[in-house]
Amino acid sequence: MTPVVSGTGVGPLLRGWRERRRISQLELALRADSSARHISFVETGRSRPSEEMVLRLAEHLDVPVRERNALLLAAGYAPRYAETPVDDPSLGVLRDGIEQLLQGYEPYPALVVDGSYTVVAANRGIAMLLDGLPEHLLTPPLNAMRITLHPEGLAPRIRNLREWRGHLLAQMERQIALARSASLRALYDEVAAYHLPDGGGDPDDREDPAPFPYFALPLRIEHEGRVLSFVSSISTFNTPLDVTVAELAIETFLPADPATVAHLRSLMP
Repeated sequence: MTPVVSGTGVGPLLRGWRERRRISQLELALRADSSARHISFVETGRSRPSEEMVLRLAEHLDVPVRERNALLLAAGYAPRYAETPVDDPSLGVLRDGIEQLLQGYEPYPALVVDGSYTVVAANRGIAMLLDGLPEHLLTPPLNAMRITLHPEGLAPRIRNLREWRGHLLAQMERQIALARSASLRALYDEVAAYHLPDGGGDPDDREDPAPFPYFALPLRIEHEGRVLSFVSSISTFNTPLDVTVAELAIETFLPADPATVAHLRSLMP
């Protein structure tokens, strides 16, 4: 994904981020140790901010790393953050650490995706859930959203598909609002247009309602005649200095009931 730089300069871009964060010029000035007058001048193009000021404002506006590069370019400065391919030798330690983390989480499913939901790595728990899917969905590069919501993918196996689909689409909408990524928007339009499989996975049609309330929205998915229940957790890297690393997300699926734990352990002792 290449950052889109507006021809109107850095001022309108910064104003857009400030308004998106619902922060006044005065509040931003106080956070960034500046003045509301200077912030106003920067936003209107009357004053060109220093490179340090651009980065400081981006930090206080919680601008994603990729978009910070776009702000720097719009202000006439070189990008600060590299975008290193995940298979680059310099990221070898990162890849090894991810592999160890995913393997250590087995038998429970876990995977790593990039900013467009392309699967970077996955463990045997994920491979188990994907078993039996058509080859065209499993041909690299795998896309987690496409595999999950495609009518020939996991969608027919998900017992609470309408709920889980709504959760995933809302998650993508929040990311699109933050990152303004054309590729992510195209993916959203694609998966949102998928028709629901016959049956639709409506919660009211469940034949095996949960025996107890969940503490978070579960993913309830069929596997070998059983309904497995998971709750997911997403982790990112703290204070990344590389665009690629900033956009990596580690998603782990925690069993939500004892039956799911027992089944997974029986498959992968």
